[in-house]
Amino acid sequence: MAVDTTATTRLAVADVPRLVAELTLEEKASLCSGQDFWNTQAVERLGIPAVMVTDGPHGLRKQAGVADHVGLNDSVPATCFPPAVGLASTWDRSVVRRVGEALGVETRANDVGVLLGPGVNMKRSPLCGRNFEYFSEDPHLAGELAADLVDGIQSQGVGTSLKHFAANNQETDRMRVSAEVDERTLREIYLPAFETVVTRSQPWTVMCAYNKINGVYASQDPWLLTEVLRDEWGFEGLVVSDWGAVDDRVEGVAAGLDLEMPSSAGINDARIVAAVRAGELDEAVVDQAAARVLTMVARALEAAADPGTFDAATHHALAHEVATRTAVLLKNDGDVLPLDPSAAADLVVVGEMARTPRYQGAGSSQVNPTRLVSALDAFAERGFDVPFHPGYVLAEAAGKPGQDRTDAELRAEAVAAADGRTAVVFAGLPGVDESEGYDREHMDLPAAHLALVREVATVAARTVVVLSNGSAVTVSGWEDAADAILETWLGGQASGSATVALLLGEASPSGRLAESIPVALTDVPAQLNFPGENGAVRYGEGLFIGYRGLDATGADVSYPFGHGLTYTSFGYGDLTVDADAVTPATAPDDVVARVAFSVTNTGSREGVAVPQLYVGRPGSAVARAPRELRGFRTVALQPGETQRVELALTRRDLSHWDTATHGWVVEPGAVEVAVGASSRDLPLTATVDLVAPTAEVPLRADSTIDEWRRHPEAWAALSAAMGDAAQMFDTESDPAMAAMLSAIPAVKVTTMGFAEGLTPEKFSELLAQHGRA
Repeated sequence: MAVDTTATTRLAVADVPRLVAELTLEEKASLCSGQDFWNTQAVERLGIPAVMVTDGPHGLRKQAGVADHVGLNDSVPATCFPPAVGLASTWDRSVVRRVGEALGVETRANDVGVLLGPGVNMKRSPLCGRNFEYFSEDPHLAGELAADLVDGIQSQGVGTSLKHFAANNQETDRMRVSAEVDERTLREIYLPAFETVVTRSQPWTVMCAYNKINGVYASQDPWLLTEVLRDEWGFEGLVVSDWGAVDDRVEGVAAGLDLEMPSSAGINDARIVAAVRAGELDEAVVDQAAARVLTMVARALEAAADPGTFDAATHHALAHEVATRTAVLLKNDGDVLPLDPSAAADLVVVGEMARTPRYQGAGSSQVNPTRLVSALDAFAERGFDVPFHPGYVLAEAAGKPGQDRTDAELRAEAVAAADGRTAVVFAGLPGVDESEGYDREHMDLPAAHLALVREVATVAARTVVVLSNGSAVTVSGWEDAADAILETWLGGQASGSATVALLLGEASPSGRLAESIPVALTDVPAQLNFPGENGAVRYGEGLFIGYRGLDATGADVSYPFGHGLTYTSFGYGDLTVDADAVTPATAPDDVVARVAFSVTNTGSREGVAVPQLYVGRPGSAVARAPRELRGFRTVALQPGETQRVELALTRRDLSHWDTATHGWVVEPGAVEVAVGASSRDLPLTATVDLVAPTAEVPLRADSTIDEWRRHPEAWAALSAAMGDAAQMFDTESDPAMAAMLSAIPAVKVTTMGFAEGLTPEKFSELLAQHGRA
């Protein structure tokens, strides 16, 4: 059931307060859950219609006909754009926004009120089965791009659902596992992308995750859903559960979970009513949740009154263009790419994925594409009669010619055909290897694909490998065999035509890695704890996920975060950094430093550069990654063209989360600014001294002597109470002894016999006067 447009003229946002007052308690409780799998609850008595919400986020997945009980029936045709793994690789805000606008048009044209996406969970481990649906291992990149996707979708009068809030970074045991994450890591790594999208774009809804965070289900965590999301970030919309994520519905309503999906068949509605009647739940909280649901319904009805249509051909053309931007050229020795179209007779294509493309992820986000183009189709459309050999068995290709044979037979045939020729080998991860619902067990390509690459490379004159996968795969065991490697990720319905356009030079690769490709899975710090045990997973690597961890440990990588080649080259120069002092009056969004530099196309073809700005804090008093992404830009340049790029750093960009004060703090001292083409290709560096107030750590009952010394007035009072014993802590007379003793909590002095004058009572008096008792 889609939007009931018969009631569209009878419900507007301004009507919501009146309607809430007219609803019975039972009706208000019913609005707090869906009426079925995809629709909100209607209240016919008051003319309140149901509104459909349905899966995205890279294409509309609206079930055709009646929804089945798990929501997996065939869906209506819709444009399948590249998933988030590809969109993030564009590093291009404008491209992502255009995709969002197209998604919004299709959502509206199909009478759907809210598209469920995007997902901005961090890629903590390369093994997460749903990584294809997420943007990046870096919260700055993920937040910036997701905000533009949300802006694009919602510009068409339909809503989005930012998900999965929060710390949903694995599929293993996903419906009950507790993500054990420390405060600073949550604030600096796992929450910022959500914060950016909420504060900048106000998605209509935020979807809470299945998992627990530090022992509390996200669906009933008042700190997460109310204190952080609403009170701190100012979220104005509706909080909806992931499908089946509710544990205790009454606690969820009290915590800020407005809408449970799908329908609980009235079970949880009755529990809400019973809790209110028993005085266990304030009816005003139910009123608030019902009002938020009605507000979302009213907003959706405005578009439902004029749904419009969409041009499938135009959107397919956009899908093709975007797919050319998502691919990352990892390697191109000897400028093997682009291929020479005049030498097509020398070309052979091997690998079933050239004929049966892997173009989207498995699970709830699967789109029924309006059209699907394979690489073989695209070659044929250009008039190239390219020899093709499947090379391996692929489950998705069952029934196609050759798929009834063995991997060994298909491989032998392909190798023979590649002898002395330019071979383009299509390899990647079959759908069963990565999906919602379970995690990968390793990062390797299938054995049959690896064998094909290696054996073809031994006989071919040139070997080009085209990869199709939704998350990073290891290349260290075979990359030397390939002359060129083109990572196309999951390229959407036009992935085949986009790949051929890139191979032939009709388009130039411009994608950059939004996730690192480690040499080995064991180099990734998160793997020490992933995916946990006994219902809990400890985020023991803390801040050090992705390139942060790989850089901190000095691990070699196959290809670093931000890496990507193209068919030209770029030079960087003329770096300038200008920094202002940070004062108590400096707001979080105020610009503190301005960074400017020049980028030049030093090659012979036009191309897109993606200069990246990283910040490091050498000598910091707190744990830091060597560098963190804080800015980026896409710059299209003609051969020989130079462009000046200016990027700004705000107070927030230069802050870390301080667990003593539970807030964002700017540390004074050296700031290293680095600019370049990846996290490990940074030719421009400069260090500036940042002037900022020194954060005072409040004194507590267990504060050390050294911490008391940092508060001159408090230290003077404590020293006076200790009398002559204070000389033990004199750093000038005996620095070694003072260093050892200064680590003692001051309260211990009251019981260790050091100073008779500092009694427990006197210490409590000083603490009450100068600190926190």
